[in-house]
Amino acid sequence: MNLYLRYFDKETLAHNVDEALAFLRSIPEIGMNSNIESDIRDYVASDVFYPKRYKVRQRVYFIIIKTTAATMLDFKQKKALHSSPQQNMLGGDKRELPSTVMMRLNEERPGWYEGSLDFKRVVMIPSTGKHEYRDTHFVVQCKAMSGMDCYNRIVDHLRGRVDNRSQFPSAKGKNFHFKYLGMWK
Repeated sequence: MNLYLRYFDKETLAHNVDEALAFLRSIPEIGMNSNIESDIRDYVASDVFYPKRYKVRQRVYFIIIKTTAATMLDFKQKKALHSSPQQNMLGGDKRELPSTVMMRLNEERPGWYEGSLDFKRVVMIPSTGKHEYRDTHFVVQCKAMSGMDCYNRIVDHLRGRVDNRSQFPSAKGKNFHFKYLGMWK
């Protein structure tokens, strides 16, 4: 596993932690210390593949990215991308998967869907007479033509039954999930 490090226009591809730390020590503005060093060593030893950034000062960071690229050119041309477990299970490359959330949402598959929605519901507190937002989880099985149609049916149903100040999330966000259950009879 190699490490790509970048601080403004200074960058390197280190083949081990010690090379990476030597690069960072060569930049005086970073101010390497034992806390940063131990955190970098922990990051490299972990199974995390997300890039990591470290704050140097307000709005100034350096970044570390784990990569399997052997050279800087390979890294720049993205020849050594780390594949996700989902891609490995499917045995294909990224182009075989639906590339966006919108494609999955708008894919026409008439049938039964199970949709779950987490939204902010306005409720009145009886003791004070005031209103507050409450996180509410709503799950339903409905007939729909697509994931987006399922979302629209859920929101239309709820709008007529909850306070009109309630807030519904976007269908593209993390607070709406749907699952195709099968064709209706």
